[in-house]
Amino acid sequence: MQEVHEGHHVPKNPAIEALLQNEDIVYEATQIFDALSDYTRFRILSALCVESRSVSELKDLCHVSQSGISHQLRLLRDRGLVFARRDGQRVIYSLADEHVATLMSVGLEHAAEAVSVEGE
Repeated sequence: MQEVHEGHHVPKNPAIEALLQNEDIVYEATQIFDALSDYTRFRILSALCVESRSVSELKDLCHVSQSGISHQLRLLRDRGLVFARRDGQRVIYSLADEHVATLMSVGLEHAAEAVSVEGE
C-alpha cells in the first residue's frame, strides 16, 4: 500500500506574490521551465553545472548530433540559461548565472527525494 504524504506548508512570500502580478515575468518563468523539461537540454545544463564546455564536448556527453546540440543550445541561449563565448574556432558554453545552477540543484534534490520515497 502506498504511503500518503501531506504537503509541506510554505510560508507566505511577499516577494513572490509581487512577481506573480507581472504577466511578463510569469511568462518568462514558464519559458524557463519549458526549457528545463526536455531531457537533452537538462543533460546539457547538468554538464554545464560541472564546468564550461564546447559544443563537441556536449555532443559527446549527451550522445546527440552536432546539429541537435546546436539547436538545443540556441534555445537555451534564447531563454537566457546559457552564455556562449568564442575561443578561437570553438564556442564555449557556460551557465548564464548562479540562478540556473540553483534551479538545477533544487530540481535534482527534489527528484532525489521522490526517488528515495518510492524506493522505501
